[in-house]
Amino acid sequence: MGVLGHPKAEAVLDRLHAEADRQFPALLLHYLPKLPGLLLGGGIAWDRANTDFYQDKYIPIDRDQGEWLYLLARSIGARTIVEFGTSFGISTIYLAAAVQDNGGGRVIGTEIVPEKVLQARKHIAQAGLDCSVEIREGDALLTLQHLNPPIDMVLMDGWVHLALDVLKLLDPAIRKGGIVVADNVGTFKAGLRSYVEFLRDPANGYRSTTLNLKGGTEFSVKIRP
Repeated sequence: MGVLGHPKAEAVLDRLHAEADRQFPALLLHYLPKLPGLLLGGGIAWDRANTDFYQDKYIPIDRDQGEWLYLLARSIGARTIVEFGTSFGISTIYLAAAVQDNGGGRVIGTEIVPEKVLQARKHIAQAGLDCSVEIREGDALLTLQHLNPPIDMVLMDGWVHLALDVLKLLDPAIRKGGIVVADNVGTFKAGLRSYVEFLRDPANGYRSTTLNLKGGTEFSVKIRP
């Protein structure tokens, strides 16, 4: 039995991670013209005119990150988790398994690509975790408005140019001791600089550090309500 202790969910995750791995060469080819900007850490801005390419692309967290997120959510007894950038639901499954094992609650995900929303909901149902997940389709700055506190944990894994705005939107509802995790802060260093600077400024009520996971994972704890 794996870390999650959910055989059905782990079988779905194995399949989805394998599919994501097979897409990697195509992603490299697609991003080759953007390589200079990526090497400088600029990230990739959302382009509504270019959604077709992303309809079937996973671009997920890796297995080690997913298991770490599951254990992290378990360790704080997270009952409400918000995810910016659901994609095909890989990270959502890890988080939903933790919420269910913590006694119940929900993961609130947001995804702007309609085709991905449909697939994510299907994958989460196949994992047996749909009762613990609500996926909101559309712009996160609209779909994540007016969330009721307390939020125990946030995963930031959407378009980097929106990360700081999404964090500021969620901040009033994040509880003291709540955790915020952001993927790819090393890969997209320039694009996420303002996000990291906000979390490193003590006046904003967080303590934050970059962990050596995947492309750099920012781990932040809210220390003031």
